[in-house]
Amino acid sequence: MGRDVPARVFTREDRRRYRAKMHTCLDVLAQMLRESTFESERPKVGLEIELNLVDGDGRPAMRNTEVLQAIADPAWSSELGRFNLEINIPPRELTTGGPGAWEQAIRDALNHAEERASAVGAHLIMIGILPTLGETDVDESALSGDPRYRLLNEQIFAARGEDLRITVDGVERLSTYADTITPEAACTSTQYHLQVSPREFADYWNAAQAITGVQIALAANSPYLFGRELWRETRIPLFEQATDTRPVEIKAQGVRPRVWFGERWITSVFDLFEENVRYFPALLPLCDDEDPQRVHDAGGVPELGELTLHNGTIYRWNRPIYAVTDSGPHLRIENRVLPAGPTVADTIANGAFYYGLTRALVDDDRPVWTRMSFSVAEENLHTAARDGIDARLYWPGMGEVPVTELVLRRLLPLAHRGLELAGMDAAWREPLLGIIEQRCVTARNGALWQVETVHHLEKAMASADRWEALRRMTRTYMDYMHLNAAAHTWPVD
Repeated sequence: MGRDVPARVFTREDRRRYRAKMHTCLDVLAQMLRESTFESERPKVGLEIELNLVDGDGRPAMRNTEVLQAIADPAWSSELGRFNLEINIPPRELTTGGPGAWEQAIRDALNHAEERASAVGAHLIMIGILPTLGETDVDESALSGDPRYRLLNEQIFAARGEDLRITVDGVERLSTYADTITPEAACTSTQYHLQVSPREFADYWNAAQAITGVQIALAANSPYLFGRELWRETRIPLFEQATDTRPVEIKAQGVRPRVWFGERWITSVFDLFEENVRYFPALLPLCDDEDPQRVHDAGGVPELGELTLHNGTIYRWNRPIYAVTDSGPHLRIENRVLPAGPTVADTIANGAFYYGLTRALVDDDRPVWTRMSFSVAEENLHTAARDGIDARLYWPGMGEVPVTELVLRRLLPLAHRGLELAGMDAAWREPLLGIIEQRCVTARNGALWQVETVHHLEKAMASADRWEALRRMTRTYMDYMHLNAAAHTWPVD
């Protein structure tokens, strides 16, 4: 939800008007889909990366306002926590300049930001959950100063009527309560955007949903939260719980959560926006002045502001995006399942695997979503988040198999084919997908390195101080992150 919103109190009239405007927006979207008015001639990809700020000791630095002022670049913005930042990498065609050019552009932007941040006593780290983050670091004082975050916090707790319970049973157990949504700020992710035509949107979304478990297993990078070793990708259960507007009784009635995998394969992008309006009450009922029907009837392009704002408060792992640019309206899928980091090299490799694999699955004569139940795809997601690269996942025609075997035998060749169909030659594909291949061959990723390093440090220290081990591991992680060698090559020492 990157849109700026004012601080205010909402009335019953606000909510009534907002619901009516959303239905109008939905009707206009349906008309636009029938008329095929969307820009899709040269589809683009995009990337957002959320990062944490730390001090010289690797502990959280609540300095995002000062760091943003120092960076002074509109590509950078605040996130929920004062220890978070986000960069929005400019969209591009997948093969423009080659993957090396995209990687270099990202590295240059991050290095520039690190230089500016260090001048005000902070450093950037790409990691799914900051290992040195404690429960006292995520109270109300850690919320970013932007009014939209405080307003969102107020509205979620107004809907809940009680504190958030956060419980994760993993290698160790976490059970705690929170009186703000700030624990959500612990979740820092990488978000891949893929522009698609309305005609192909459903197939690409279904393909993205089918592979979420595989993505998470390969790229898990969040094994620690509040000092405890939990799931390999603890972001998943944390995010699901830290923005939950439902008290226990409402959950028991089967009301859908706002962090949502979904419940079915779709036939149109309209299905997703229609579900948003049908199932979820507005958290931020702010009406625009635009009359979308009048704009559309006059031959203009409506912003559909109410529909898009509402969409930004429903946290699908693959979110539909409607946006308007100078070239017209377009649709894209925002793939939100992966953690940040560990390196830019890993990030680009994860993106290549995602873009290539979805393209190949969409072109398949027997699409995977016609041979796999939706509930199994969701189960794969949670199994992968819990077990990481050691997960066993279900795939049609193979049954339940180790994810590394699934990728090496079946999915990696598909990803190569998909990138080839997208116009990427072997000289570009091999280095990118080679990182994915070696991750599977070695069965190593960022989460495993973090855990093994902390265990090694705890054994080496006579006191077996978990927090000190986490701090030292974080500092070492940052050193390797700056070297930009893929995480499966990192030594444990």
